[in-house]
Amino acid sequence: MNRIKEVLEEKGIKQTWLAEKLGKSYNMVNGYVQNRQQPRLEILNEIANILDVDIKDLIVSNKS
Repeated sequence: MNRIKEVLEEKGIKQTWLAEKLGKSYNMVNGYVQNRQQPRLEILNEIANILDVDIKDLIVSNKS
C-alpha cells in the first residue's frame, strides 16, 4: 500500500500532471494511486522527488 493519493490531494496535484512528469500513462499512475499496483522502488523514488516529499511519506506504515 502507498500514500500517493493522499500526498497528491494534500498538495492539490492532479494525477495527469504526475503522469506527465513521470513520463507514464495516466492509467499507470492511476493504478499506483488506487493501489491496484505498486510502483517499483525507482519509480516511487522518482515520484517522491517530483512531489518534493521524503520517500517514507509515500509508504504506509504497518505499525499502529
